[in-house]
Amino acid sequence: MTDTEPALDVAADDARERSLPEDIRQLAADARTLAEAEFAYQKSRAAYAGQEIKGITVLGIVAAVLVFFAVMGLVLGAILALSPAIGAWGATAVVVGLLLVIALLCVLTAGMRWKRMKAMLADEGHS
Repeated sequence: MTDTEPALDVAADDARERSLPEDIRQLAADARTLAEAEFAYQKSRAAYAGQEIKGITVLGIVAAVLVFFAVMGLVLGAILALSPAIGAWGATAVVVGLLLVIALLCVLTAGMRWKRMKAMLADEGHS
């Protein structure tokens, strides 16, 4: 207990020598320093995220292009596989028709989800 008593005496002496305006100035300076440090930290995080976004975007574009070519290979393979059975034009018509049906289902589903989202957002605005 005797080790902490001198430390308390020093702190008490220091507190007696300071004034309230000095404490407020010091608090403002500390707040300013903290704000500057926080701003620098957030700025560095944003810079890092910006650099990473570039790489992520490039990888996403490359992946999308590769998926496109893979799907085109699948379509061509389906046409080639069906050609002996129903002819080249028939196989092309079947594959294109199937792709158009899938596209139509996607559009209809997207439209229903759009309407549902608009209705949900409209209801939230009135309550």
